[in-house]
Amino acid sequence: MKFLVFSVLLFCFVSNAHALQNPNNTVVLISLDGFRWDYIEKHGAPHLAAIAKSGVRANKMQPVYPTKTFPNHLSIITGLLPINHGVVDNRFCDSKRNDCYSMGKGRDDSTWFSGIPLWNLATMQGLKSASYFWPESDARFNGMTPDYYYHYSKHSDYQNRIEQIIQWLKLPAPQRPQLVISYFSLVDSMGHKYGPDAEQTKQAVQQVDALMGQLQQRLAALEQDVNLVIVSDHGMSTVAPNQSIAISSLPKDDKFMVKNTGPRVLIYADENTTAADISAYKERLNKAAKGRYIVLTDSQRAQYHYQNNGRTGDIILQTTAPKTFADTGKVNYLGTHGYAYSDDMAATFIANGPAFKQGITLDKVNNLDIYPMVAKVLGIEVLSKIDSDGATLWPALNN
Repeated sequence: MKFLVFSVLLFCFVSNAHALQNPNNTVVLISLDGFRWDYIEKHGAPHLAAIAKSGVRANKMQPVYPTKTFPNHLSIITGLLPINHGVVDNRFCDSKRNDCYSMGKGRDDSTWFSGIPLWNLATMQGLKSASYFWPESDARFNGMTPDYYYHYSKHSDYQNRIEQIIQWLKLPAPQRPQLVISYFSLVDSMGHKYGPDAEQTKQAVQQVDALMGQLQQRLAALEQDVNLVIVSDHGMSTVAPNQSIAISSLPKDDKFMVKNTGPRVLIYADENTTAADISAYKERLNKAAKGRYIVLTDSQRAQYHYQNNGRTGDIILQTTAPKTFADTGKVNYLGTHGYAYSDDMAATFIANGPAFKQGITLDKVNNLDIYPMVAKVLGIEVLSKIDSDGATLWPALNN
């Protein structure tokens, strides 16, 4: 009897899921790493401007804290805050696991993550998905991967990504993905090396803009309607290398381990350290700050949704642009991100297609709202609790 009831419930669930699906609702989600909210006008991106003008654009999109690549990409794709999906920085440690995470580690160990990424949400409800790079899209979240995916390679050609996206969308209907995601890192790379105002960054913006214009044109020529959503994970600030804060200048204490993450430092206490030890070290760090950084208070951490959970550090030092922490001496780059939210950290959001209104500009949207919005466009249900009600992006949708 229990098996029969379970079978009926399963049948109803699958039937309802398929009833929600609309074969015309295909979504291509593109991330342009480090594409600051103002780069379209600042560096001249006419194709992106046209895509936005005929669809929906946000003036600014607010990333989650910290404004780093992996936390934000995982938040976009799971609808969860970093403290809930597990990737709290590009590099961090977990005092409970006695282990440290670095970018891409999930390929071999997906137990670092929580949540249901959009590609799995689609698969669970009968749709196929594809990924030509997205941070950790080759990890087995929930024991699953996208139906089609590539392991990340920094040497992969950008034009090849466009070609593969189109090839996937030309597959016969039973094999064709309705969710396709891809990631382009060029603008971020140039922004880091040369700074957000540099000619090299402008050229990178224009190169990616041309690719997005080509992609939009080729999507429009397909037999099915496609919704194109173009986002970024964060912005970029100018760095002054001569204002670097050397880790060696900080007070030393053998009871603590320091993890430098650029604009922030995560400090982990060892297992024998007491609360009094932590308070005393915080006080020493505060005295040594001399206006160069702040030691985050518990209330500030709560405001950032970054309470201590064994991964976020027992102590956090945070600076502001153009300063950044350096392991030794000066940093060798001219731009970075990871600071608390400011205009320089604001990201890009553009959407165009039959599911979206035309000629609409939204003020400021939240990147956590992308997850329920994409699910809605695909006609699938959100199956677990997320940290978003979708409110800032519902006005982008038709109907």
